Amino acid sequence: MNIILLGPPGAGKGTQAQYLVEDRNMIQLSTGDMLREAKDSGTEMGRKVAEVMARGDLVTDDIVIGLIREKLEGDKKGGFIFDGFPRTLAQADALDDLLQEQGERLDAVIELQVDDEALVSRITARATCAGCGEVFNDITKPIPEDGKCPKCGATEFKRRADDNEESLRQRLMEYYKKTSPLIGYYYAKGKLARVDAMGEIDEVRARIAGVLDA
Repeated sequence: MNIILLGPPGAGKGTQAQYLVEDRNMIQLSTGDMLREAKDSGTEMGRKVAEVMARGDLVTDDIVIGLIREKLEGDKKGGFIFDGFPRTLAQADALDDLLQEQGERLDAVIELQVDDEALVSRITARATCAGCGEVFNDITKPIPEDGKCPKCGATEFKRRADDNEESLRQRLMEYYKKTSPLIGYYYAKGKLARVDAMGEIDEVRARIAGVLDA
């Protein structure tokens, strides 16, 4: 099964992708992770990525598609989760062409729906463990009183510099301008499913499972 997770920054795409990896043996394809991995790989594609990033330029769609092609040609396990890609209609078309080329298909596009105001409150309270990346929230899942991550025992926690209200609202506007047209695109293809992402993490996890099982 191959799926796309759509949603604005902070909607929980990365968290839910990790659950799908655990629950269904799927492979998470995060654009950022793939670029970092490629940059350090020493392959021809990796050298291209390193050169572009060294110049401070944006990585082209062709390079990202090339990285995805490499992943699709490897171990498929339980299928792929596209997290953070596509972001534009042009990228969506390119991904469709690539999947057809590889004899694959897109099974579902899950839109994680959120309330913008609640999302701002959620994200500005967010912190992550520097050791394992476990996510905490001052309101819903505070850092333990002993200052230790219950998952790995680390005592250092980080907050993203752009996890503030002004930056988040700018990121939301960018999402709605560039990425939200994908919602109509995949709806027209009969691939779109909408999931309320404002509940507890396990509630959202169960809703996504219900969509995929159906």
